[in-house]
Amino acid sequence: MIEEMRLRDLGVIAEATLPMGAGFTAITGETGAGKTMVVTGLGLLLGQRADFSAVRAGASQASVAGVWVVSSAGAVAERVADAGGELETIDDATSELYLSRSITAEGRSRASVGGVKAPASVLSDLADNLIVVHGQSDQLRLRSAAAQREALDRFGGPAIAQAADAYRDAYTRFTALDVRIAEITQHRDARIAEAAHLRGVLADIEQADPQPGEDDELAQRAERLANAEDLRLAAATAHEALSSEEDTADVLALIAEARRSLERAADPALTALAEQLAELSYRATDIAQELSGYLADLDEAGPHELATVEERRAVLGGLIRAHGSLAAAIDLLTTGSARLAELDDDPDALERLTAERETLAAELDACAAALTAARTEAAGRLGAAVTAELRELALPDARLEVQVAPTAPTASGRDEVTILLAPHPGASPRPVAKSASGGELSRVMLAIEVVMSASDPVPTFVFDEVDAGIGGAAAIEVGRRLARLAQSSQVIAVTHLAQVAAFANNHLSVVKQSDGSVTASSVRTLDGTDREAEMARLLSGMTDSDAALAHARELLALRETI
Repeated sequence: MIEEMRLRDLGVIAEATLPMGAGFTAITGETGAGKTMVVTGLGLLLGQRADFSAVRAGASQASVAGVWVVSSAGAVAERVADAGGELETIDDATSELYLSRSITAEGRSRASVGGVKAPASVLSDLADNLIVVHGQSDQLRLRSAAAQREALDRFGGPAIAQAADAYRDAYTRFTALDVRIAEITQHRDARIAEAAHLRGVLADIEQADPQPGEDDELAQRAERLANAEDLRLAAATAHEALSSEEDTADVLALIAEARRSLERAADPALTALAEQLAELSYRATDIAQELSGYLADLDEAGPHELATVEERRAVLGGLIRAHGSLAAAIDLLTTGSARLAELDDDPDALERLTAERETLAAELDACAAALTAARTEAAGRLGAAVTAELRELALPDARLEVQVAPTAPTASGRDEVTILLAPHPGASPRPVAKSASGGELSRVMLAIEVVMSASDPVPTFVFDEVDAGIGGAAAIEVGRRLARLAQSSQVIAVTHLAQVAAFANNHLSVVKQSDGSVTASSVRTLDGTDREAEMARLLSGMTDSDAALAHARELLALRETI
């Protein structure tokens, strides 16, 4: 919901603040006072293309800012957060969103979302979830076939939603199956070649039979064998020092002597040191035994073992060069075997998938037919309901149809939805935008919005001169329906008719003023006698006519009949 708008140097408006609020806001004023600039300002604020000619003559730039009351969670809040902006918290459920846009006389544009600079595209992203604008020549909602289909689906409610979900699930599975079949059939030669290559690669790996970490172990073994004599001398010298077989003092003998000396002493401190020497003796013994085993291993190595190790390393080196690492080669045995089994199974798989496709195609056809039936039923109800509304909006002979026609299958179904209008008897229904005049189009869209508001609510609607070309009782019905729409959404209407403005709960007047050199417009909220006077002016052109004032009061009383 728009809470407030601020305009500066936009067209004839020098500076104006428009308090909006919930319900139905009517904007009136003298011809040329700049009422439509409100719609222009909203367009800029919601990402429409900036036109530098909208800047007031003599001004360097124009700006528009708006405050929206939005849900603290949802699509709007997420998009603002993605853009780096912030919402101002009102309570646990609602927040305020600040948007602004400025354009210079040279045509440059700058936007702000939630207090941070942002591309105008972010404003466009937010627009679909904030507002719907209807003008005589610019009907922004339902402008595409996809939008019309989506609107019908929302109007149809659970019946269409369930049918659409079932179709979408079947379509997803069917297309995935088609992709799998196409992959097998269209790349048959490449898959045969891949299988042959993979079979050879796996055979080489299996023949080599590499083990995890084997290359590192062989590298260490080769290093040891290449330096066997130096290593034997070092290990033997160390072993002799720890545990000598000769009748000479070694480490173990010296530790044992030191330990016995301390154990004979009566001092607890020396006894503790004796225990540490015992542990040291055990460790020295272990090391001596390990050195003995190391020497035995060196002695067991034959004169040709180094050559054998190097040959094995060469085999593993070939695998490493081919696959990047020994681990990758070993992993390929598992993944490659699975892939080879898949490729070898192509003929049988193709037969199975083809049979499955036939079954799934029948399921998809049934789901598509059910979705088409649900849409067709809803289309009839929507067309009848809107046609009934049009009779009350001075289009008594108009007939609206919602056509559901077959089209190429997509994830949304096999239906093309088109909203058609026959404006008078004998006329063939044609797309709404091509069969209605500007004033008729606004009323048609109003009728559609009133009918759809129960199942497809929109936060804010803006109608720019929806009353064009009508008057009297038809204008009263337009006002009544705007007020009805305002029961579930915020409605803002730029109007010339008192019959429409009478149903608003918030009435703004745009007044143009000039000092001979500068022309500007101001906006003020009307209430009480001021509102009656404005209504009288709209009715008769005079603000003090007793008859017009009496008529104005009668119209204002109609709002109580909604």
